[in-house]
Amino acid sequence: MSFEILPEWSLKRRKGIAISLPLLLQLLSDIKNDGSISSAATRARLSYRHAWGMLRDFEREFSVLLLEKTRGKGTSLTPLAEKLIWADKRITARLTPILESFASELEAMLTGELSALRIIASHGFAVEALIKQMHADRLPVEISYRGSLEALSAFSRGECDLAGFHVPIGELRQAARPCLKWLNPQKHVLIRLAFRTQGLFVARGNPKNILGLHDLQRNDLHFVNRQGGSGTRTLLELLLSRENISIKRINDYDNTEYTHSAVAAYVASGMADVGFGIETAARRFDLDFIPVAREHYLFACRSNDLEHGLIQSACRSMQSTSLRDKINALAGYDGAESGTNASFREIFF
Repeated sequence: MSFEILPEWSLKRRKGIAISLPLLLQLLSDIKNDGSISSAATRARLSYRHAWGMLRDFEREFSVLLLEKTRGKGTSLTPLAEKLIWADKRITARLTPILESFASELEAMLTGELSALRIIASHGFAVEALIKQMHADRLPVEISYRGSLEALSAFSRGECDLAGFHVPIGELRQAARPCLKWLNPQKHVLIRLAFRTQGLFVARGNPKNILGLHDLQRNDLHFVNRQGGSGTRTLLELLLSRENISIKRINDYDNTEYTHSAVAAYVASGMADVGFGIETAARRFDLDFIPVAREHYLFACRSNDLEHGLIQSACRSMQSTSLRDKINALAGYDGAESGTNASFREIFF
């Protein structure tokens, strides 16, 4: 048994009666794709009359138009309707990791599962794939998403069995040594999950002709960042420091989102010109991607726990052909060594 909590938002009428938006948003998305209210209504399993009535009710209530009809071109969305769709995508991207953590905690609480594998990890698409693989393998797991350093700190306090974090490959790996505050090569082991690529998100076709990190200093660009304390923001600041780029020269540097997908949605909606994150997120929002850095994504585990059944099962899930194929299918990810051990010397020195 597994639980799923989905984000859903509504708008209140002036008289206090709420309008639920999921169906309206689905209808608008389908109209955008099909250019037809009739086709969109069919997809949503609504009668044309019901669909049209829903759209008109919203327009009357808020005194705005959602649709524009152009002779020979069908039906298109107004700028407000486009903003509603992108707002929904941003909400989903921002809240999904949090809701997944809540659902996992709820499942453990309601099922009374005391032997679940406890994972605290920096959020990423390979981690999502692993959790799904564990569920398919019937491995009880409780996942909580936090930043890399938060995950390692929780691991040091005994709050989890596996802590997921990421470390840059190459000369910048030495800057990740603060992680060693919570890790001991004599007591802990590092288990690979994936290699992944981080870089700049830009609009399809790169209309602003952004070529690299130095362009972030341009006055005509607006940036969207990850939140303070996230591993991705730490990586970005290391990269900027290496290039002698001051964050004070980057427009909207303190404008933040909490997930890679939320950053991608922000750029895709036109609210920013450029963001920084994992390639998978950029591709899922039909953005172009400029690679900047490659990383290890790892789990920290106690050496004494390696013989425990749950840890062994987790390693088998990581080593499975099924999971490796799923990770390899993610843009910018490489899962060829998933489930294998990595040495502290290789990762940090």
